[in-house]
Amino acid sequence: MSEEAKHELWDRVEAVLTTVRPNLAADGGNVELMNITEDNVVEVQLQGACKGCPMAQMTLAMGIGRVLRQEVPEVSDLRAVN
Repeated sequence: MSEEAKHELWDRVEAVLTTVRPNLAADGGNVELMNITEDNVVEVQLQGACKGCPMAQMTLAMGIGRVLRQEVPEVSDLRAVN
């Protein structure tokens, strides 16, 4: 993948995260894009209330992941990192 394609993918993923941040912020949380791997795995860090929340995995998979895959279909997976 070219550097230009990497930047474009990063920007598209960041745009999707921007749309979900208000929902996370309403509960005292946030999400930060940390990395996109060579095989298009998006790595994010949950922050604030989301970091220790028992529902964090569901939020990640059913909330953020669902929207991300709809808007950026080339994303292969979404993972939370520390």
